[in-house]
Amino acid sequence: MKQIWAPWRSVYIGGEHGEGCFFCEKLKSKEDEDNLVLLRGKETFVIMNLYPYNNGHLLVAPKRHVGEIEDLSEEEMMELFKMTRDMVKALRAFKPEGFNVGANIGRVAGAGVPGHFHIHVVPRWNGDTNFMPVLGDTKVISESLEVTYKKIKESLEKNCASLVNKKDI
Repeated sequence: MKQIWAPWRSVYIGGEHGEGCFFCEKLKSKEDEDNLVLLRGKETFVIMNLYPYNNGHLLVAPKRHVGEIEDLSEEEMMELFKMTRDMVKALRAFKPEGFNVGANIGRVAGAGVPGHFHIHVVPRWNGDTNFMPVLGDTKVISESLEVTYKKIKESLEKNCASLVNKKDI
């Protein structure tokens, strides 16, 4: 059996997370750039992951606080998938060689926020794992979240202009 090591996540796992839902808290704020919120739709929104596996790791979530996939409305499900598709399109500007797209449902399945359903979009490159996480207990992310945020926003405006220019999806 092969193992995937992610020791840099210990900052998240061992950290203090507070009582509330960070998705809901970030959504209430209008400070999108400070909160790394990239896009708001009618039913969903996109936020960057503070503890990314790779540059450009995004989270697509419903605006409504709902934890189970079977409790999503038809509108939420459709917009979640459309928004996920559009984020993959926007992230292609980074020239990834592939993507991981998925949801962890329930704590036992790896959900860090089990009370608020969300989809991970993670760009992948050949060789994007190396010796640093295993030997150095360090994950190398090549640029700051703020720089990546600006690059994704530029790609959204260039590649998904019709999506960005709409008030509601």
